[in-house]
Amino acid sequence: MRLNKSHDLPGTLIVVEGIDGSGKSTQLALLREWLCHTIKDVIFTEWNSSKLISQTTKKAKKKNQLSPRTFSILHAIDFADRLEQVIVPSLKAGFTVLADRYTYTAFARDVARGVDHNWVRNMYGFAIKPDLALYFKVPVDISLDRICLNRAPKFYEAGMDLNLSQDPYESYKLFQGRVINEYDKMIDEYDLIKINATDSIHNQQMLFRDIVTKTLNAKGIEIKE
Repeated sequence: MRLNKSHDLPGTLIVVEGIDGSGKSTQLALLREWLCHTIKDVIFTEWNSSKLISQTTKKAKKKNQLSPRTFSILHAIDFADRLEQVIVPSLKAGFTVLADRYTYTAFARDVARGVDHNWVRNMYGFAIKPDLALYFKVPVDISLDRICLNRAPKFYEAGMDLNLSQDPYESYKLFQGRVINEYDKMIDEYDLIKINATDSIHNQQMLFRDIVTKTLNAKGIEIKE
């Protein structure tokens, strides 16, 4: 698996991970805005956004009939397309690529759904190792509170397909608790940098920028304030 060794491309791949409601997308958006005013050459990509298959996946989700393994395969196809069409070409061109979720999302969610641990990892064996991967960790109760400020938990987000509970809020806690357990196991396995996602947005962002600056400097990229 290429995830176990560093890539030799001139660009930099920065990944954020975490359960829904962790605030990772907010942190990446703030970082993206900051980087666009410093190094300029920044590309953004997010989970389930391939032009090839994302609409098919969204339509299938609406029917609430996807099996865990089918769910996993669709996301792997989406990822493979974005890796080939967006991520690798951008890294070859020397760009900094910011990814909102990467393979680790599949490793956490799919295994939490009962898909075989090794099967999922082997399916993503073509993926390249990020230069930096951060895991924004948040307690499941806080993530649920954040989500409920704007909406109710979604069907798959709450793991309702697993029949853990008929109550979507209780199901969310049970399922996302499983996802957190999988993420925690990956911290050492894949050198994920854990960030306390309960800290203030400002403090998280300053820490995020500091870590990213050191990573880019190591690649010979100077951050201009």
